[in-house]
Amino acid sequence: MFRAITTALTLLLCAVACAVMGLPRTGSAQIRDEAGIAILLDVRGAIGPATTEYIARGLQEAEGRHARLVIMRIDTPGGLESAMRDINRDILASPIPVIAYVAPSGARAASAGTYMVYASHLAAMAPGTNIGAATPVEIGGGMLPSGRDKDGKDQGQQSGEDNASTMARKATNDAVASIRALAEIHGRNAEWAEKAVREAASLSASAAKDADVVEIVASDLPDLLAQANGRTVRVQGNPLRLDTKGLVIVPIAPTWRTQILTIITDPNVAYILLLVGMYGVIFEFFNPGSFFPGVAGTISLLIGLFALNLLPTNYAGLGLIALGAALIVAETFTSSFVLGIGGVIALAVGSLLLFDTGVPGFTLSPLVILTATAATALLLLAAGTVAMRAYRRRVVTGEGVLTENQAEVVEWSGAEGWVMVNGERWRARAASSLLPEQQVRVVARKGLTLVVEPAPELPIEPSRSG
Repeated sequence: MFRAITTALTLLLCAVACAVMGLPRTGSAQIRDEAGIAILLDVRGAIGPATTEYIARGLQEAEGRHARLVIMRIDTPGGLESAMRDINRDILASPIPVIAYVAPSGARAASAGTYMVYASHLAAMAPGTNIGAATPVEIGGGMLPSGRDKDGKDQGQQSGEDNASTMARKATNDAVASIRALAEIHGRNAEWAEKAVREAASLSASAAKDADVVEIVASDLPDLLAQANGRTVRVQGNPLRLDTKGLVIVPIAPTWRTQILTIITDPNVAYILLLVGMYGVIFEFFNPGSFFPGVAGTISLLIGLFALNLLPTNYAGLGLIALGAALIVAETFTSSFVLGIGGVIALAVGSLLLFDTGVPGFTLSPLVILTATAATALLLLAAGTVAMRAYRRRVVTGEGVLTENQAEVVEWSGAEGWVMVNGERWRARAASSLLPEQQVRVVARKGLTLVVEPAPELPIEPSRSG
């Protein structure tokens, strides 16, 4: 069985490898690089590790294919600061000009998306879009204070300031300095950028163009290329005149690796993988040789831990989840219910603390936590119920059963012979001679020989006369 499973897994991995190697190259490889191309990257959803990899690969491919331009079409509610800073570094280091285009109509470049627009060499928006609300998010959720009170006074001058507010101002001031630096590089409105960070200010497309936040308002990609033609931008500190006339737009789709990374870095998926991994390993520990739970659990656990390494994980929450799993395992040996209840509580609290961010797209769903906790509690209750039933059940095997039952003599000679106990034939010995079919009582077992004695006779009730 194990060899068959191994063979099947090997064939499956070979099939996947062949399929991956046979994938066509994304980005319309049929278009000749010399024709003049503009690489199009679609940035949708929350900004995270998968977005960083996607944009880095797109910029590298654009450089390798000698593209004249990279268009980064943005629609995001924000994302992780670490991922956003990596993306901004890649954009600033790119030898090919990057246009940030907030589109289509109804899209937004909020929070981390605002920083990416400011980092790009040219900024554009489609009608009906908005930009702003770039206030950093506090660890544990919630927006950081702006560093000023309602009268505009510095909160640092107020009495009773604690360490949390100090850290909040540091994070806010750092974000302000970062976006102002990006504004100065490309000559954009630095004052409004600071308001977007401190006051979560937002602007529509037309208002952003009037405020010198973006340079272009374009209805579609051809309109964007037409308006960008002839403009001068600064690329790696040097002025560069854009020639976008006749460019062919080549979209670059995320690779299978990026798509997988997008899935597993979803906090809900990472959390489920972590739980499946832990319970799979635990099940294999209690049932050695079943293989599948152990293999599936180990793979899930490793993938879950890899995803947690890329996410803003609170290790106190992770420790509580591990403690909860350990207490639940200990409960199976004690059946006291105290350890089990403590394990469920530790699991629930650890799940709530696992991800220390309030960024949209990188929070753990309360429904997932509730479902996982309820499933664990039900599993523990079912295991406890089975254990209690087994404890109360009458013993049907073992030495205790032998010494509690009567036997019937089958053969006897001198002080030894054979008796029948619960349908089993046993060698027996007694202190006195016994007769066939005589009822005896088992009093002890020594190895494979039973020690018996005559069973007491039941008293005979006198008959009643009419």
